[in-house]
Amino acid sequence: MNILHIDSGILGEHSVSPRLTAAVVAQIKAEHPAASVTYRDLVSNPLPHLSGAHLMAANANPADVDAQIAADVAESAVVLDEFLAADTVVLGVPMYNFSLPSQLKAWIDRIAVAGKTFRYTAEGPEGLATGKKVIIVSTRGGHYSTGPAAAMDHQESYLRTVFGFLGVTDIEIVRAEGLNLSADSKIEAISEAERSISARGGFKAAS
Repeated sequence: MNILHIDSGILGEHSVSPRLTAAVVAQIKAEHPAASVTYRDLVSNPLPHLSGAHLMAANANPADVDAQIAADVAESAVVLDEFLAADTVVLGVPMYNFSLPSQLKAWIDRIAVAGKTFRYTAEGPEGLATGKKVIIVSTRGGHYSTGPAAAMDHQESYLRTVFGFLGVTDIEIVRAEGLNLSADSKIEAISEAERSISARGGFKAAS
């Protein structure tokens, strides 16, 4: 089994999502000791945001491609291969301004590739990245899972949409919200998320 572990929190040791993704990965490893883990911290090692030059490089003569763009294209191929090889993807995703970190969006732009993870057919788009499980560790300062504020959630809803488009139907969410409401609320939200992880008795990872 191959696990791809991705973190995208920008607050370093103050980020909650890496603590929870580590707990999820540890839970999976406890049940699947032989599983391999590939880790990416998209903040300490960010990917450049997608550019027109990057897209055009795919069909250009390699001799005509700028060295920096060529390096970016090569790194993108590695990122895509990591995703394709993964049976289970564990994503740490804080909500920033009602959406996800731009660093994570740059990663998504590297895995949403026509002909690799999706294709267009006469019947409509078809996801090609089937058979994977994605576990989203979602952290939010307020409460957006229910009530009027749910309409402002462009974080979990976007991720469900994009991974569904890629053919991933097995999506699980571990959520800690209300983190910024008070010190007590933060402690309780983290504790509840950790209890949720432990209560699962391990995640049913794809294999």
